[in-house]
Amino acid sequence: MSSWFKVLFATLILCAGALSAAQSAHAKSDEVYTSWRNNLAVGGYDVVSFHHGSPVEGKPKLVTSWHGANWLFTNQANLDTFLAEPEKYAPAYGGYCAWALAKNKLAKGKPKHWTIKDGILYLNFNKKIKDRWLTDIDGFIVKGDANWPAILED
Repeated sequence: MSSWFKVLFATLILCAGALSAAQSAHAKSDEVYTSWRNNLAVGGYDVVSFHHGSPVEGKPKLVTSWHGANWLFTNQANLDTFLAEPEKYAPAYGGYCAWALAKNKLAKGKPKHWTIKDGILYLNFNKKIKDRWLTDIDGFIVKGDANWPAILED
């Protein structure tokens, strides 16, 4: 093996190790839950529509970016409403499962398992978890609030 090849090989090994260490040292979760496939918040659902009682999927042509995620809307009025007050319409805990947050865990929230409490949208992982959530919403919110957003740093 030639000496230049040995140097190149050693350099590649060192770079790979440095990249691996940098990636493993950064374990922070995203502030808004999105699928790794499409970067859509709330599975592409129009978050304003939840507040009207009828959640529907948004349209790709009506999109905005907020907190590192793409948010879809069904019409221009809902997009404008969101842009005026995104904190009011975005789900609590970045769209992660609210019950899991109360248990100091991160799990994805799904738009089919939702609740509005005091004007805030909460998502849960599935129907079974939502049923648990409904047994003590106020208590779970207190616990979830205590864990958010520090849980993202774990």
